[in-house]
Amino acid sequence: MDLHLKGKNALITGGSRGVGRAIAFGLAQEGVNIVFTATRLSPEVEETLEQIKSYGVKATALAVNLKDGKAALEMIKKAEAFLGSLDILINNAGIWLQGWIEDIAVEDWDLSMDVNLKAPFILSQYFAKANLSQGRQGRIININSQAAFNGSTTGHAHYAASKAGMTALTVSMARELSKKGITVNAIALGVVETDMIRSQIEENPGYYESRIPMGRVAQAQEIADIVVFLASPRSGYLTGATIDATGGMLMR
Repeated sequence: MDLHLKGKNALITGGSRGVGRAIAFGLAQEGVNIVFTATRLSPEVEETLEQIKSYGVKATALAVNLKDGKAALEMIKKAEAFLGSLDILINNAGIWLQGWIEDIAVEDWDLSMDVNLKAPFILSQYFAKANLSQGRQGRIININSQAAFNGSTTGHAHYAASKAGMTALTVSMARELSKKGITVNAIALGVVETDMIRSQIEENPGYYESRIPMGRVAQAQEIADIVVFLASPRSGYLTGATIDATGGMLMR
C-alpha cells in the first residue's frame, strides 16, 4: 500500500533507540526525510543516522536535553531550518523514573513533567504555529502509555501522571487544531522490549507477560508500523484518538 509519505519531513524526539529508532526507520523506508533527537551524539547515534540515510532520504540528528524548554524550542527551529518545513511531529522521547509515592523526590517529579509533558507541549505549539502561519497541514503523534489510564503499579506514579496529562493535551490540541488541518493522535503503549524497560523485564521474568492478554511484550517494529500509518494521509479522518497498542492491557 502506498502511504503517500514520500518527500514529507518529520521530527522524532528520542529517535536514536527503541521505539523512536524503529519509527525513524519505518518513515525513512516510506521516503520521509528525518530529524531525530538524542541526549548526546554518540557513535551509536551516528550509526543510526547513517542507516536512515541509506534509504535515500535527507536526515540529521540533533542533541538536546528536553528538560530545558528553551533548548527544546531551539532544537525544533534547527530541525525546521534543516528540512525546510515540518509535516510530522512525533513526541516520542520520555523518561521512566522509579520511585514509590513516599519516596519520589520533587526534583524527579518535575523532571518527569518537563520531559514527558512540557517538552511535547512546547514542540507541538511551535509546530502548529509554524504550519498554520504557512497554511500547511500537519500530523502530531504523541507516544503515550497504558499507565495514563491504568496508573502505575510498579512505582512510577510520576510517569503515569505525566502520561495522563499527555492524554488530555492530545484531545485538547485535536479539538483546536483539526479544523485547521493539523490532526493530533496518540498511541498508548503497553510493555515494549526496549532499553528503557529491558532490565525490569529481566528482573521480573514472567511478570509483565502475565499482565498482557496476548502473553508477550511488543517489539518496537510493531509500534512503528502503527505510527507510520498515523503519520500518513491514510489516517486522515483520525484525530483526538489514542490507539491501544498494548496487547490487550488497556482494551479501551
